[in-house]
Amino acid sequence: MSKPQLSVVVPVFNERDNVAPLVHEITAALRGVADFEIVYVDDHSRDDTLAVLSSLKDEVPELRVIHHVSQSGQSTAVRNGVRAARGQWIATLDGDGQNDPADIPKLLVERAGAAPEIKLFAGWRVNRQDSGSKRWASKWANAIRARMLRDDTPDTGCGIKLFERAAFLELPYFDHMHRYLPALMQRAGWKTVSVPVNHRPRSAGVSKYNNLNRALVGIADLRGVAWLIRRAKITRTEEI
Repeated sequence: MSKPQLSVVVPVFNERDNVAPLVHEITAALRGVADFEIVYVDDHSRDDTLAVLSSLKDEVPELRVIHHVSQSGQSTAVRNGVRAARGQWIATLDGDGQNDPADIPKLLVERAGAAPEIKLFAGWRVNRQDSGSKRWASKWANAIRARMLRDDTPDTGCGIKLFERAAFLELPYFDHMHRYLPALMQRAGWKTVSVPVNHRPRSAGVSKYNNLNRALVGIADLRGVAWLIRRAKITRTEEI
């Protein structure tokens, strides 16, 4: 079996009503554009998300399904999806349908014209479709993160990203790492760019986060990532 050029990794937890519409949107956006696969990672959903995904495999040959036997969180789901992926480049989407798969070709175009040292193309939600409190909390968190990490990224929490698989797998792994990919990529010596993308209201299901739990874990994570950046040492090598 030949390897695809691109793997689209989608972590999900209790998103049964969003699975089928998003899978079909991904195939509509990418068929004829790139040789791709779709890797869904079900984080031990308590609804019938897994059953919906299993039934979709019969009609969507590009679809693969990974299942967590215990709930492990979004970062672990993303990492396990990337580890299972066969493509050299990875596109990620949140499973709630708020990211638009039609933006993936835009990221591919950005990559095609970019310098080889750019390993991450991060989505930037310029027109957020969340509640006012969620937008305010995100703006506050982004400002603090930018001040502490200096990652020059206006929207590190956007779920749609395109990155090189090998570069991602070299990054330090920890819970919630998916929120700090630009800073971690830069720590590893690579460059990143932000690309404006579409953002949509959630059409089904409920958010798995609230502003308080995001803030509580974010404080500890920020301190940890800042420590990692301070302790980083990059040495380029050459063979003679």
